[in-house]
Amino acid sequence: MTPIFYTDQFVVPLPAGHRFPMVKYALLRERLLTTGAVADDGFAVPPAASDAELTLVHTTGYVRDVVEGTLDATRLRRLGLPWSAGLVERSRRSVGATIAASRWAADHGLGLTLAGGTHHAFASRGEGFCVFNDVAVAARILRQQGTVDRVLIIDLDVHQGNGTAHIFRDDPSVFTFDIHAAGNFPFRKERADLDLPLEDGTGDDAYLEVLRDGLARIPDPSGFGIAFYLAGADPYRGDRLGRLALSKAGLARRDRTVFEYCQTIGLPVAVTMAGGYAADVADTVDIQTETVRTALRVIESRDGGAAGRRPRDRGAAPGT
Repeated sequence: MTPIFYTDQFVVPLPAGHRFPMVKYALLRERLLTTGAVADDGFAVPPAASDAELTLVHTTGYVRDVVEGTLDATRLRRLGLPWSAGLVERSRRSVGATIAASRWAADHGLGLTLAGGTHHAFASRGEGFCVFNDVAVAARILRQQGTVDRVLIIDLDVHQGNGTAHIFRDDPSVFTFDIHAAGNFPFRKERADLDLPLEDGTGDDAYLEVLRDGLARIPDPSGFGIAFYLAGADPYRGDRLGRLALSKAGLARRDRTVFEYCQTIGLPVAVTMAGGYAADVADTVDIQTETVRTALRVIESRDGGAAGRRPRDRGAAPGT
Protein backbone atom coordinates (compact mmCIF):
# COMPACT_ATOMS: atom_id res chain seq x y z
CA MET A 1 0.00 0.00 0.00
CA THR A 2 1.30 3.41 -0.95
CA PRO A 3 1.54 5.73 2.09
CA ILE A 4 0.17 9.20 1.36
CA PHE A 5 2.20 11.91 3.04
CA TYR A 6 0.36 14.86 4.55
CA THR A 7 1.25 18.07 6.35
CA ASP A 8 -2.09 19.76 7.03
CA GLN A 9 -1.53 19.84 10.80
CA PHE A 10 1.34 22.29 10.18
CA VAL A 11 -0.60 25.45 9.43
CA VAL A 12 0.72 28.82 8.27
CA PRO A 13 -1.09 31.60 10.21
CA LEU A 14 -2.61 33.93 7.61
CA PRO A 15 -4.54 37.18 7.97
CA ALA A 16 -8.27 37.16 7.31
CA GLY A 17 -9.08 37.36 3.61
CA HIS A 18 -5.69 36.09 2.43
CA ARG A 19 -5.87 34.53 -1.06
CA PHE A 20 -4.03 31.35 -0.17
CA PRO A 21 -6.54 28.54 0.67
CA MET A 22 -4.66 26.84 3.51
CA VAL A 23 -7.78 24.86 4.46
CA LYS A 24 -7.73 22.87 1.21
CA TYR A 25 -5.08 20.45 2.50
CA ALA A 26 -7.08 19.29 5.51
CA LEU A 27 -10.26 19.13 3.44
CA LEU A 28 -8.53 16.93 0.86
CA ARG A 29 -7.35 14.42 3.45
CA GLU A 30 -10.78 14.43 5.06
CA ARG A 31 -12.44 13.75 1.69
CA LEU A 32 -10.09 10.86 0.94
CA LEU A 33 -10.94 9.37 4.31
CA THR A 34 -14.71 9.86 4.25
CA THR A 35 -15.07 8.52 0.71
CA GLY A 36 -13.01 5.45 1.54
CA ALA A 37 -10.42 6.26 -1.12
CA VAL A 38 -7.70 5.96 1.53
CA ALA A 39 -7.87 4.19 4.88
CA ASP A 40 -6.89 5.97 8.07
CA ASP A 41 -3.65 3.99 8.26
CA GLY A 42 -2.84 4.93 4.66
CA PHE A 43 -1.53 8.36 5.67
CA ALA A 44 1.92 9.22 7.01
CA VAL A 45 3.48 12.36 8.49
CA PRO A 46 6.83 13.16 6.86
CA PRO A 47 9.96 14.32 8.66
CA ALA A 48 10.92 17.96 8.24
CA ALA A 49 13.55 18.73 5.61
CA SER A 50 16.88 19.62 7.20
CA ASP A 51 19.06 22.60 6.39
CA ALA A 52 21.53 20.22 4.73
CA GLU A 53 18.79 18.94 2.43
CA LEU A 54 17.45 22.41 1.64
CA THR A 55 20.90 23.75 0.76
CA LEU A 56 21.31 21.14 -1.94
CA VAL A 57 19.18 23.62 -3.91
CA HIS A 58 18.88 26.84 -1.92
CA THR A 59 21.64 29.19 -0.88
CA THR A 60 22.80 29.01 2.71
CA GLY A 61 21.96 32.69 3.21
CA TYR A 62 18.40 32.30 1.96
CA VAL A 63 17.71 29.27 4.14
CA ARG A 64 19.13 31.13 7.15
CA ASP A 65 16.97 34.20 6.47
CA VAL A 66 13.83 32.07 6.20
CA VAL A 67 14.59 30.11 9.37
CA GLU A 68 15.60 33.16 11.42
CA GLY A 69 12.84 35.41 10.10
CA THR A 70 15.18 38.01 8.60
CA LEU A 71 13.61 38.26 5.14
CA ASP A 72 13.13 41.92 4.27
CA ALA A 73 9.81 43.48 3.25
CA THR A 74 10.57 43.25 -0.46
CA ARG A 75 11.25 39.52 -0.31
CA LEU A 76 8.21 38.89 1.87
CA ARG A 77 6.03 40.83 -0.55
CA ARG A 78 7.34 38.72 -3.42
CA LEU A 79 6.70 35.55 -1.42
CA GLY A 80 3.13 36.61 -0.66
CA LEU A 81 3.09 35.02 2.80
CA PRO A 82 3.84 36.57 6.21
CA TRP A 83 6.78 35.14 8.13
CA SER A 84 6.11 33.03 11.22
CA ALA A 85 7.58 30.02 12.96
CA GLY A 86 4.62 28.14 11.51
CA LEU A 87 5.67 29.12 7.99
CA VAL A 88 9.14 27.69 8.59
CA GLU A 89 7.85 24.41 10.00
CA ARG A 90 5.20 24.00 7.32
CA SER A 91 7.72 24.71 4.56
CA ARG A 92 10.19 22.17 5.93
CA ARG A 93 7.44 19.55 6.24
CA SER A 94 6.13 20.19 2.74
CA VAL A 95 9.60 19.57 1.30
CA GLY A 96 9.98 16.57 3.59
CA ALA A 97 6.74 15.12 2.24
CA THR A 98 7.96 15.33 -1.35
CA ILE A 99 11.31 13.80 -0.41
CA ALA A 100 9.49 10.92 1.31
CA ALA A 101 7.06 10.46 -1.60
CA SER A 102 9.90 10.43 -4.12
CA ARG A 103 11.85 7.82 -2.15
CA TRP A 104 8.76 5.64 -1.92
CA ALA A 105 8.09 6.09 -5.64
CA ALA A 106 11.66 5.18 -6.59
CA ASP A 107 11.31 1.91 -4.70
CA HIS A 108 7.64 1.04 -5.29
CA GLY A 109 6.50 2.88 -8.43
CA LEU A 110 4.22 5.54 -6.90
CA GLY A 111 4.58 8.15 -4.18
CA LEU A 112 1.99 10.75 -3.16
CA THR A 113 1.98 13.90 -1.10
CA LEU A 114 -1.11 16.02 -0.45
CA ALA A 115 1.04 19.17 -0.50
CA GLY A 116 4.09 20.23 -2.50
CA GLY A 117 4.61 21.60 -5.98
CA THR A 118 6.19 24.86 -4.77
CA HIS A 119 7.74 25.53 -8.16
CA HIS A 120 8.12 29.33 -7.95
CA ALA A 121 10.91 29.10 -5.36
CA PHE A 122 14.35 29.95 -6.74
CA ALA A 123 17.69 29.05 -5.18
CA SER A 124 17.97 32.40 -3.40
CA ARG A 125 14.38 33.59 -3.04
CA GLY A 126 10.77 32.55 -2.75
CA GLU A 127 7.79 33.92 -4.61
CA GLY A 128 4.18 33.14 -5.42
CA PHE A 129 3.43 31.40 -2.08
CA CYS A 130 6.48 29.13 -2.54
CA VAL A 131 9.21 29.20 0.14
CA PHE A 132 11.40 26.22 -0.79
CA ASN A 133 11.32 24.24 -4.04
CA ASP A 134 10.28 20.79 -2.84
CA VAL A 135 10.59 18.96 -6.15
CA ALA A 136 14.03 20.42 -6.85
CA VAL A 137 15.28 19.37 -3.41
CA ALA A 138 13.88 15.85 -3.75
CA ALA A 139 15.34 15.47 -7.24
CA ARG A 140 18.77 16.57 -6.03
CA ILE A 141 18.64 14.11 -3.14
CA LEU A 142 17.76 11.18 -5.38
CA ARG A 143 20.52 12.13 -7.80
CA GLN A 144 23.11 12.69 -5.05
CA GLN A 145 22.37 9.37 -3.40
CA GLY A 146 22.56 7.49 -6.70
CA THR A 147 18.94 6.36 -6.60
CA VAL A 148 18.35 7.72 -10.12
CA ASP A 149 20.53 9.11 -12.90
CA ARG A 150 17.97 11.25 -14.74
CA VAL A 151 14.81 12.99 -13.58
CA LEU A 152 11.70 14.07 -15.51
CA ILE A 153 9.55 16.88 -14.10
CA ILE A 154 6.03 17.11 -15.56
CA ASP A 155 4.61 20.43 -14.38
CA LEU A 156 0.92 20.86 -15.21
CA ASP A 157 0.13 23.60 -12.72
CA VAL A 158 -1.49 26.49 -14.59
CA HIS A 159 1.45 28.75 -13.69
CA GLN A 160 4.88 28.21 -15.19
CA GLY A 161 7.35 26.58 -12.81
CA ASN A 162 9.84 29.40 -13.20
CA GLY A 163 11.89 28.56 -10.12
CA THR A 164 12.28 24.93 -11.14
CA ALA A 165 13.22 25.84 -14.71
CA HIS A 166 15.85 28.30 -13.46
CA ILE A 167 17.33 25.88 -10.94
CA PHE A 168 17.81 23.15 -13.55
CA ARG A 169 18.55 25.31 -16.60
CA ASP A 170 22.15 24.04 -16.82
CA ASP A 171 21.54 20.53 -15.49
CA PRO A 172 21.17 17.95 -18.27
CA SER A 173 20.23 15.24 -15.76
CA VAL A 174 16.84 16.92 -15.15
CA PHE A 175 14.31 17.49 -17.94
CA THR A 176 11.60 20.06 -17.22
CA PHE A 177 8.31 19.78 -19.15
CA ASP A 178 5.86 22.59 -18.44
CA ILE A 179 2.36 23.38 -19.75
CA HIS A 180 0.98 26.67 -18.45
CA ALA A 181 -1.19 29.68 -19.24
CA ALA A 182 0.95 32.05 -21.30
CA GLY A 183 -0.62 35.24 -19.93
CA ASN A 184 -0.62 34.23 -16.28
CA PHE A 185 1.81 34.63 -13.38
CA PRO A 186 4.80 34.64 -13.43
CA PHE A 187 4.88 37.44 -15.96
CA ARG A 188 8.60 36.97 -16.52
CA LYS A 189 8.95 33.36 -17.60
CA GLU A 190 12.05 31.18 -17.42
CA ARG A 191 12.86 28.61 -20.09
CA ALA A 192 12.02 24.99 -19.32
CA ASP A 193 13.42 22.22 -21.50
CA LEU A 194 9.99 21.82 -23.10
CA ASP A 195 7.72 24.83 -22.55
CA LEU A 196 4.18 24.72 -23.93
CA PRO A 197 2.33 27.97 -23.18
CA LEU A 198 -1.42 28.08 -23.79
CA GLU A 199 -3.80 30.91 -24.61
CA ASP A 200 -6.41 32.06 -22.10
CA GLY A 201 -9.59 29.98 -22.25
CA THR A 202 -7.97 26.80 -23.56
CA GLY A 203 -10.37 23.94 -22.87
CA ASP A 204 -10.26 20.18 -22.45
CA ASP A 205 -9.71 18.89 -25.97
CA ALA A 206 -7.08 21.43 -26.99
CA TYR A 207 -5.22 21.01 -23.69
CA LEU A 208 -5.17 17.23 -23.93
CA GLU A 209 -3.92 17.37 -27.52
CA VAL A 210 -1.02 19.59 -26.42
CA LEU A 211 -0.30 17.27 -23.48
CA ARG A 212 -0.22 14.12 -25.59
CA ASP A 213 1.96 15.80 -28.20
CA GLY A 214 4.30 17.14 -25.51
CA LEU A 215 4.73 13.77 -23.83
CA ALA A 216 5.57 12.25 -27.21
CA ARG A 217 8.31 14.88 -27.67
CA ILE A 218 10.17 14.09 -24.42
CA PRO A 219 13.51 12.63 -25.52
CA ASP A 220 14.59 9.14 -24.41
CA PRO A 221 11.82 8.66 -21.82
CA SER A 222 13.08 5.20 -20.91
CA GLY A 223 16.29 6.80 -19.62
CA PHE A 224 14.61 8.57 -16.70
CA GLY A 225 14.69 7.03 -13.23
CA ILE A 226 11.68 8.91 -11.87
CA ALA A 227 9.04 11.45 -12.85
CA PHE A 228 7.74 14.20 -10.58
CA TYR A 229 4.19 15.17 -11.50
CA LEU A 230 2.88 18.56 -10.36
CA ALA A 231 -0.85 17.93 -10.70
CA GLY A 232 -2.14 21.47 -10.25
CA ALA A 233 -5.92 21.83 -9.93
CA ASP A 234 -5.71 25.41 -11.18
CA PRO A 235 -6.22 24.86 -14.94
CA TYR A 236 -9.87 24.42 -13.83
CA ARG A 237 -12.27 26.86 -15.45
CA GLY A 238 -13.53 27.99 -12.02
CA ASP A 239 -10.10 28.76 -10.58
CA ARG A 240 -9.62 32.34 -9.36
CA LEU A 241 -5.95 32.41 -10.41
CA GLY A 242 -6.18 30.20 -13.47
CA ARG A 243 -7.19 31.61 -16.93
CA LEU A 244 -7.59 28.22 -18.60
CA ALA A 245 -10.96 26.48 -18.98
CA LEU A 246 -10.62 22.79 -18.19
CA SER A 247 -13.55 20.91 -16.69
CA LYS A 248 -13.20 18.49 -13.80
CA ALA A 249 -13.63 15.65 -16.27
CA GLY A 250 -10.92 17.14 -18.46
CA LEU A 251 -8.52 17.37 -15.53
CA ALA A 252 -9.23 13.73 -14.68
CA ARG A 253 -8.38 12.81 -18.29
CA ARG A 254 -5.19 14.87 -17.96
CA ASP A 255 -4.16 12.92 -14.86
CA ARG A 256 -4.93 9.58 -16.47
CA THR A 257 -2.89 10.54 -19.53
CA VAL A 258 0.15 11.31 -17.37
CA PHE A 259 -0.16 8.21 -15.20
CA GLU A 260 -0.69 5.92 -18.18
CA TYR A 261 2.36 7.46 -19.88
CA CYS A 262 4.48 6.71 -16.82
CA GLN A 263 3.00 3.25 -16.35
CA THR A 264 3.51 2.30 -19.99
CA ILE A 265 7.23 3.09 -19.96
CA GLY A 266 7.76 1.72 -16.45
CA LEU A 267 8.57 5.10 -14.95
CA PRO A 268 8.08 5.60 -11.19
CA VAL A 269 6.14 8.77 -10.42
CA ALA A 270 6.02 11.04 -7.36
CA VAL A 271 2.89 13.18 -7.29
CA THR A 272 2.44 16.60 -5.70
CA MET A 273 -0.87 18.47 -5.62
CA ALA A 274 0.56 21.92 -6.54
CA GLY A 275 -1.86 24.84 -6.98
CA GLY A 276 -5.61 25.11 -6.67
CA TYR A 277 -7.54 28.33 -5.98
CA ALA A 278 -11.12 27.62 -7.04
CA ALA A 279 -13.75 30.16 -5.99
CA ASP A 280 -15.35 27.27 -4.10
CA VAL A 281 -12.59 25.34 -2.34
CA ALA A 282 -14.72 22.19 -2.65
CA ASP A 283 -14.02 22.23 -6.39
CA THR A 284 -10.26 22.12 -5.75
CA VAL A 285 -10.82 19.26 -3.31
CA ASP A 286 -12.93 17.39 -5.92
CA ILE A 287 -10.16 17.70 -8.51
CA GLN A 288 -7.34 16.67 -6.22
CA THR A 289 -9.30 13.77 -4.77
CA GLU A 290 -9.69 12.44 -8.29
CA THR A 291 -5.97 12.92 -8.91
CA VAL A 292 -5.19 10.64 -5.97
CA ARG A 293 -7.84 8.11 -6.98
CA THR A 294 -6.55 8.02 -10.55
CA ALA A 295 -2.95 7.56 -9.45
CA LEU A 296 -3.92 4.62 -7.26
CA ARG A 297 -6.06 3.03 -9.98
CA VAL A 298 -3.57 3.38 -12.83
CA ILE A 299 -0.25 2.83 -11.09
CA GLU A 300 -0.68 0.98 -7.82
CA SER A 301 -3.54 -1.34 -8.74
CA ARG A 302 -1.61 -3.03 -11.53
CA ASP A 303 0.75 -5.89 -10.80
CA GLY A 304 0.11 -5.79 -7.07
CA GLY A 305 1.38 -2.22 -6.67
CA ALA A 306 4.61 -2.83 -8.55
CA ALA A 307 3.50 -1.20 -11.79
CA GLY A 308 5.74 1.56 -12.96
CA ARG A 309 8.71 0.09 -11.11
CA ARG A 310 11.88 -0.87 -12.90
CA PRO A 311 14.40 -3.15 -11.18
CA ARG A 312 17.18 -1.35 -9.34
CA ASP A 313 19.89 -2.21 -6.86
CA ARG A 314 18.20 -3.51 -3.71
CA GLY A 315 21.37 -3.33 -1.68
CA ALA A 316 20.16 -0.19 0.06
CA ALA A 317 16.78 1.39 0.57
CA PRO A 318 16.26 4.87 -0.92
CA GLY A 319 17.77 7.49 1.30
CA THR A 320 20.16 5.22 3.19
